Amino acid sequence: MDKANPYLKRAKILEYVLKVVLGTAAIFIGLILPLTIFFVLYKESSLAIEHFGVLNFLTSTDWDPVAEKFGGLVPLVGTLIATFLATLIAAPISMGIAIFLVELSPNRLKSIFSTAIELLAAIPSIIYGMWGLFVIAPLFGEKVEPWLQQKLGGVPLIGKLFEGSPTGIDVLTTSLVLSIMIIPFMSSVVKDAFNMVPPIMKESAYSLGATKWEVIKQVMIPITASGIAGGLILSVGRALGETMAVTFLAGNVNQIPKSLFDPFTTITVALANQFTEADTDIYLSSLYFLALILFFMSFIILYLSKFMLLQIEKKWKV
Repeated sequence: MDKANPYLKRAKILEYVLKVVLGTAAIFIGLILPLTIFFVLYKESSLAIEHFGVLNFLTSTDWDPVAEKFGGLVPLVGTLIATFLATLIAAPISMGIAIFLVELSPNRLKSIFSTAIELLAAIPSIIYGMWGLFVIAPLFGEKVEPWLQQKLGGVPLIGKLFEGSPTGIDVLTTSLVLSIMIIPFMSSVVKDAFNMVPPIMKESAYSLGATKWEVIKQVMIPITASGIAGGLILSVGRALGETMAVTFLAGNVNQIPKSLFDPFTTITVALANQFTEADTDIYLSSLYFLALILFFMSFIILYLSKFMLLQIEKKWKV
């Protein structure tokens, strides 16, 4: 027994060291790093916060570097519009992909399709941006958008969305490319949520005579609703921070878009295009203020998505 004590003591020491190292890493990533980023952004944006005020900055449409008048409403609204439309396009496609992979695809093809979809997430955003600029934008500007304008432009209310000059560098093209970028993330989360459904519940539904569509609609989707919502919100967080693809396609015009064919700007586009041009302290501080707003938006959205994903796990642990 005495001979075993040195080994037991060494094992306890190694276990303690491992706990300290891993705990330190967790605290650094989960607490110290976000607080450090917040402190830097707040410190650098403090001049704009004091000069304009938070409420005035968020409600002002001014962006005049010469007159040193800045407001964050236009890029904030542009960010929300692009993110909302991209999520609106990606959500049904991602749901369809997840349903196909879990319930409809032959087993020998599931891994092939899953890998192919996940590879889309590995493509750099600048590649998506260049593809959108040189392929999608000309196609939409010359073919798709004129056709949409011709067919839907005269419809009451809806026609307002298709006013303007079709150029392909606008809200519609940006949202479409952005939706393609977030589909792998959204479909992956929804697929994992569907895989958590206990097989016995689906088999019970089948034994009662339910069709495959009824099982999907009445069993799988209701059970995994919080997981699906979490996947959607997680994808929203991904879309909020996208920079390069949006920079290529948005047009960088400081205006609130009134139709799908209007060029616009977002917070990330403003930061990417204007950061090196900021030649005054207030100009630079205003850009940091935009970055701080984006940081808060992304942090809150990612927290909500994680919370909703945990709900579905707790549901089946009870």
